[in-house]
Amino acid sequence: MTTPLLEVRGLSVSFAGRNGMIGVIDNLSFQVNEDETLCIVGESGSGKSVALLSMLGLLDPFSSKVEGSALFKGQDILRASQKTLQDIRGRRIALISQDPMTAMTPVHTIGWQIVEQIRAHTDISSRAAWNRAVELLGEVGIANPRMAAERYPHQLSGGMRQRAVIAMALSCNPSLLVADEPTTALDVTVQAQVLDLLRRLRRDFGSSIVLITHDMGVVAEMADRVLVMYSGRIVEQGPCDAIFDDAWHPYTWGLLDSIPPLDGPRPERLISIPGSPPQPDRRPPGCVFGPRCRARLPACSDLPPRQIAHGREALCFVDSAGRPAARSRISSNMDQPA
Repeated sequence: MTTPLLEVRGLSVSFAGRNGMIGVIDNLSFQVNEDETLCIVGESGSGKSVALLSMLGLLDPFSSKVEGSALFKGQDILRASQKTLQDIRGRRIALISQDPMTAMTPVHTIGWQIVEQIRAHTDISSRAAWNRAVELLGEVGIANPRMAAERYPHQLSGGMRQRAVIAMALSCNPSLLVADEPTTALDVTVQAQVLDLLRRLRRDFGSSIVLITHDMGVVAEMADRVLVMYSGRIVEQGPCDAIFDDAWHPYTWGLLDSIPPLDGPRPERLISIPGSPPQPDRRPPGCVFGPRCRARLPACSDLPPRQIAHGREALCFVDSAGRPAARSRISSNMDQPA
């Protein structure tokens, strides 16, 4: 059996609040394999970004507490020293931020910042690093890479800035790319170009990708496997085709039913999930999705069981026998008050 590139076990994250520590991430376990794209999907506030930032040691250690383990190539990076983390970040695991303006400093040129990244992890000359920076900008599709390297972030368009951030992430040939909603602030045409770029880079560079998104269309295009998060918990995970063809969890049903159909008659209105996710310090007992779920059962006041089969799992009381009828019922009434 192949060892996963990244294996997360029992990851929990809490932050200091007025009345003590507040749990934001609750017992996450998942893995990323070599040459794989894992999409983490969920509403804003579900904990997607916090989970990945905690693994990279990018949370404030004085206001947060991280528990569990995250084995990257067999090494627990949650227990690693700062020196080890600095070596891993950028060189072996690279982060692509959703906001390139905050990912780069405004007082240095694009090329200078990529050169700094390269020289922090490799022993090459400034000239060689500069040539590599220009080469990378060309590889990510920037038309005049030498000119772009000499410009400041505010002098580039949003799509070009995002490409520059991707070039910086690729500068040391990392094994794992973590892309935190990289297309959020871009128009539809540029979004498609960035996603195509990520697919091509995975093919050419051999990097695995963890893609954080709330867009199920992006998931359908990019994912090998899908991890669905709700209120800091994994409610479902499995192969992409299986999730789209036969989702197990009612929350996943809601996400899929909210996608406009590409063929057939157009609905008068899109189906939505009633209500809002709970605040981390006000989670309901039992199933956190229970108050919004039309398939809820009396047993849902208890913590639901984890159903596991064929490389898939879901945190739900609705079993395989009751799933078809439950989904049919709630799909036709998801937009009505719960």
